[in-house]
Amino acid sequence: MKNKVTLIVVVMLLGIQLTYAQQKYLPTWESIDKRPIPQWFDDAKFGIFIHWGPYSVPAWSPKGTYSEWYQYWMQSRSLFGNGNFKGDEVYQHHRKTYGDHFNYYQFGDMFMADQFDADEWAALFEEAGAKYIVLTSKHHDGFTLWPNQQANDRGYKWNSMEVGPKRDLVGELSTAVNKTSVKMGLYYSLYEWYHPWWQNDKKRFVDEHFIPQFKDLVQTYEPELIWGDGDWDLKPEDWKTPEVIAWLFNESKVKDKVVINDRWGDGVRFHHGGYYTTEYGAHEEYDKPWEECRGMGFSFGYNQNEDASDYNSTRALILLLIDVVSRGGNLLLDIGPDARGNIPPIMQQRLKDMGAWLKVNGEAIYGTKKWDKNVQWSVGDQKFEKTTHYLGGDYILKQTVNPEPGKAVKELFFTSKGNDLYAISPKYPKGKLIIKGVKPSKNTKVTLLGYEGELSYIKEGKKMIVDVPFLTFDELPCQHAWTFKISNVNRLK
Repeated sequence: MKNKVTLIVVVMLLGIQLTYAQQKYLPTWESIDKRPIPQWFDDAKFGIFIHWGPYSVPAWSPKGTYSEWYQYWMQSRSLFGNGNFKGDEVYQHHRKTYGDHFNYYQFGDMFMADQFDADEWAALFEEAGAKYIVLTSKHHDGFTLWPNQQANDRGYKWNSMEVGPKRDLVGELSTAVNKTSVKMGLYYSLYEWYHPWWQNDKKRFVDEHFIPQFKDLVQTYEPELIWGDGDWDLKPEDWKTPEVIAWLFNESKVKDKVVINDRWGDGVRFHHGGYYTTEYGAHEEYDKPWEECRGMGFSFGYNQNEDASDYNSTRALILLLIDVVSRGGNLLLDIGPDARGNIPPIMQQRLKDMGAWLKVNGEAIYGTKKWDKNVQWSVGDQKFEKTTHYLGGDYILKQTVNPEPGKAVKELFFTSKGNDLYAISPKYPKGKLIIKGVKPSKNTKVTLLGYEGELSYIKEGKKMIVDVPFLTFDELPCQHAWTFKISNVNRLK
């Protein structure tokens, strides 16, 4: 009888897999949106973004702006970000530093990547506790980090195999990352600022450049995640992205495993595609998978103008991760290597610190879901006012450990797995931890992740009061935030 039941289960599972494999998606958003997002993405919670290309050579823009937009800032003599700008700052810097006759494309030869070691990068990403990475295979300047025929259709060589490094950077990093537990993803910009077809014949650009180039990238490297961008100047029907995504889900080599985001044409973001993407956000929550992306400083590409004070502290980055995950999202944290392929030491250290914290507390992050409420507030004003376009990571410090007068703080963040609740405290509690609105069962136990033994507690009305051990700095299981696991909790009614 047992063997018969087992056989039935196997047949049912095979049937489900066959149905999934035979599913054909039409080139319509109604059909595309029905495709489930592979579970690994929702469980991953932490990824690393990498902006790297010819813009990493000048690596310059005013603080509070994106240095990877160097070409556009320079040629348009405009600027946007945090601060008051005349607009020509990058243009004037370029003239002073490189001269009037030095054009952006000459940076391609200077982008050498001669110290790039893919295995070292991959090992760092794994040590950081990241579950996926997203490399900019091509940004808006059109330079591809892989050998590609369409990259040269502008009339000159513009890819990393024929210019600068003379190496297949996408291929090297994909090979290295695929040897680890980390999943490989690729960012791809649909448009290119100054491609002659983009400027003069957008239909030709889409048909003869974007679509074949995109398919070449997918079929050659088989990424598990594709991060589209640069889509906002055309409607999806003009980009033909519904057709492209239908091909991706029906025919490509990654059709059964690939994850995509939501940047596939004007009006698509936050409505269609795969998971939703926020950028320097703060309070978002959605009913489907989503991801917050931001740099360690303000720029995504390496910016020589940013110094230690511009980089988020380890504490801020860990609290950012916790805050995003408590709201059901993933954090995609960006690093910007330099033109030689070195990841700046301050970025390396931040990643290593996050990895050390996740080794102790990863149970409360990976594979978790939102709880009935995502946070426990103190008494005070919870309103948060955004005063800059790009919201710095210090906002989370103001909401937790360094509040302004009269403002409430987030005392605890909550995540969950099944009936187990994780309460993550930005401050180590002094003797007692008060958890509001939690209903323990007769089998509930409380533990501190990384610390041996159970913690005693009492139930008082709608509160749990937990006895917290007094620990010295050296005895603490981790730094920056501490996780209390409350097992077998009853859901609130």
